[in-house]
Amino acid sequence: MKLIRILLCLLAGMAAMAQPRHWTEEEANQWYARQPWLVGANYIPSTASNQLEMWQQDTFDPMAMDRELGWAEGLGMNTVRVFLDDMLWQRDSAGFEKRIGQFLKTADKHHIRTIFVLLDSVWDPSPELGPQLPPRPGIHNSRWVQSPSAAVLMDSRKWDGVLAYVQGIVTDYAHDKRILAWDVWNEPGNTNQDSYAASDAAHKEQLVAQLLPHVFEYARAALPTQPLTSGLWKDDWSNPANLTPIEKIQVENSDVVSFHNYGPPEEFAKRLEWLAAYKRPILCTEYMARPLGSTFQAILPIAKKNNVAAINWGLVAGKTQTYLPWDSWLKPYTDREPAVWFHDIFQKDGKPYSREEVDFIRTVTARPQGKAARVK
Repeated sequence: MKLIRILLCLLAGMAAMAQPRHWTEEEANQWYARQPWLVGANYIPSTASNQLEMWQQDTFDPMAMDRELGWAEGLGMNTVRVFLDDMLWQRDSAGFEKRIGQFLKTADKHHIRTIFVLLDSVWDPSPELGPQLPPRPGIHNSRWVQSPSAAVLMDSRKWDGVLAYVQGIVTDYAHDKRILAWDVWNEPGNTNQDSYAASDAAHKEQLVAQLLPHVFEYARAALPTQPLTSGLWKDDWSNPANLTPIEKIQVENSDVVSFHNYGPPEEFAKRLEWLAAYKRPILCTEYMARPLGSTFQAILPIAKKNNVAAINWGLVAGKTQTYLPWDSWLKPYTDREPAVWFHDIFQKDGKPYSREEVDFIRTVTARPQGKAARVK
């Protein structure tokens, strides 16, 4: 690993001479001007409970991906946000990247580009490769896993492997036009208070604050033609002085600004005002929690008016069980159904949760009527 680190440091130095470490506002806005209005969903096939089950050879399901991305295309969606995992690359980089290529080919067939998420601080801190346990009954996203694991995060000697993964993946797809952007770390520092707080990494936020700048550095050393970002997701961003150390790293290193918000429309609009101060393109990479007032009807018109990318959580209700609310971690829905679905748009057979909702999405994306057949 020491040799790998030396080689990657040399590459990082060469990259620093080849291009700015951070896109300028002008470069970011020129890139965004070439894009259509970006609208889509966070995607995992209904047959997978987490990132490992989505990508491992034995459970990789290209037929489900083709079918379900067809439903997204039928809504007028042109973007999906998809999570990767460092352990998959460490175990079998060639096989992992072969499957990534298959996925990109399928998404491109449906005129959909991908934002790949490289690392993630949310949910299970102790993932294991191999067959995944079945979903826990009645619990939202009960098998989702972190990348890197808590054990790796707490051992800085293992960070070289994480950085090699980041740079390896970005290098191999740095010029792939099917990839829209790289989300380098999802909700960095999230301590999972309602789920895995007792077993999560000790001093997690401090460790992430140390590693995150290097993640940006090594991703940028690959000279990607796609922008880098990491989304703000909590607290008050109205003034730079209010930002946490992790949030400052995110803002200072992101080529395009991204954020998550599951609040009602007035909350969404307020956060757009805050983020406009950075004078960069804005991507909302997570929204839509119906009981909280974050609905397609409430949020999409605001996003479209302001040319803000809108990527909701969840496409098809499946093994992630994200149609169940967050509070299912405290009170599992084993004896009842939620009054209203939390996330997701389609049932597993392609039937919409709400016909009115999918009709609205198709209207706001201006999807031609000729494509309606894809939505059952």
